[in-house]
Amino acid sequence: MAKYMTKQRRMLLDFLEKHTDQMLSAHEIASALSESGISVSAVYRNLAALEEDGLVTKEQSHGGNEALYRYIDPEHCRDELHLSCKKCGRTFHMEHEAAEALEAVVKKTGAFTLDKSETVLYGVCKNCR
Repeated sequence: MAKYMTKQRRMLLDFLEKHTDQMLSAHEIASALSESGISVSAVYRNLAALEEDGLVTKEQSHGGNEALYRYIDPEHCRDELHLSCKKCGRTFHMEHEAAEALEAVVKKTGAFTLDKSETVLYGVCKNCR
């Protein structure tokens, strides 16, 4: 059964859909939405609901102090490997052929299969090098 889409959840989802290539903290999101009157606690509550619905992933920041959230575009992200820049925080889809090759190498070991919906590789993007 579909959950009720509150006004705040819709605002949050609209914001995340416009920032699909970014990992953002709840505080960054709340700050960006501050003029709309959405509180940090409402952002956390709605992010948890969106994560439960499979529309948002949650990861620890590189320092481990703060959770970062990324919108998962249902049409384009579910079956993709992602690359995340440690400097600017942007997230990219890995080129399809490269992702398939990596997946094949991992699968060949026989001991492991990748969950592409939650796989993110970290490094530095070409703009930040």
